[in-house]
Amino acid sequence: MNHPRRLQILQAIVEDYVHFQEPVGSKALVERHRLGVSSATVRNDMAALEEEGLITAPHTSSGRIPTDKGYRTFVDQIAAVKPLSGPERRAIQSLLDDAADIDDVMERTVRLLAQLTHQVAVVQYPHASGVTVRHVEVVDLGAGRVLVVLIPTNGRVAQRVAVLPAPLEEAQLLELRARVLAAAVGRSLAAVPAALVAMTADMAPPLRPAAETVAEVVGALATGGAEHRMVMAGTANLARATGDFHLSIGPVLEALEEQVVMLRLLSEMEQDARGVAVRIGAENAAGPLSEAAVVATGYGPQSKVGVVGPMRMDYPSTMAAVRAVARYLSRILGG
Repeated sequence: MNHPRRLQILQAIVEDYVHFQEPVGSKALVERHRLGVSSATVRNDMAALEEEGLITAPHTSSGRIPTDKGYRTFVDQIAAVKPLSGPERRAIQSLLDDAADIDDVMERTVRLLAQLTHQVAVVQYPHASGVTVRHVEVVDLGAGRVLVVLIPTNGRVAQRVAVLPAPLEEAQLLELRARVLAAAVGRSLAAVPAALVAMTADMAPPLRPAAETVAEVVGALATGGAEHRMVMAGTANLARATGDFHLSIGPVLEALEEQVVMLRLLSEMEQDARGVAVRIGAENAAGPLSEAAVVATGYGPQSKVGVVGPMRMDYPSTMAAVRAVARYLSRILGG
């Protein structure tokens, strides 16, 4: 938009609608903002904005609300993402620095982001590229059962109980553990299954059935697809915004639960020069998120963190919170 005053009025309408949650009229704009022009001029500019499809009148209201296109124009003119306040940054740091493991980091991240933005927060588990096996443990539980523990270099500990075809003696179990360690430690997670297949083929027949069972479990733990998992928090925030969805929030909640939909969308979103990506309304295609807005950014090598909410959201603050949290995540996870 090349008309500075109309852009200023659009900004004022977006800010007031986000804050007051009701359609905005020319009189209110003149009273609340130092626009330096008369109500008649504001009305003319609002008529022009409406003609351009940037604002619209809901039902019979005399006020106006932004359209998808209006929000997009507003978001595009945000020159730079403002930094969070000192207390907000310290809150992120202290909360995430105290996390015990990767699962704890993920849970804390979404809780914190939901609190900061008052939206639904989502975080994709870190991609496993570059992650190798730090340690494997095989613990005898008795009665032919063993606990298999896999510890990768990204700290995401995974474990599962395996039932062996027949109980092993202590010396046999120690040998099996040593062989698994030799085959797996230092390898990338993706390469572990093939290495363990080669290991079992080389085992003496008495140990081979047990080795195959343990190898299968270790391989499954290594390629368990944590990067295809998503954690979320703050769905109650979405429930409080039901009035922002003409149809229903049901499809949005279903899209969040159906993680495949959300993960596909996150993977498609490319951040701009400000370090964030924003999808608004119809930009999310005709799917379940066509009445929602998504603000996301990357962390680590290939993973995403972001928020989902109604189009009527505080974009500047949300963009700042998402970017700040992503930066701490990258720092903590060494990405």
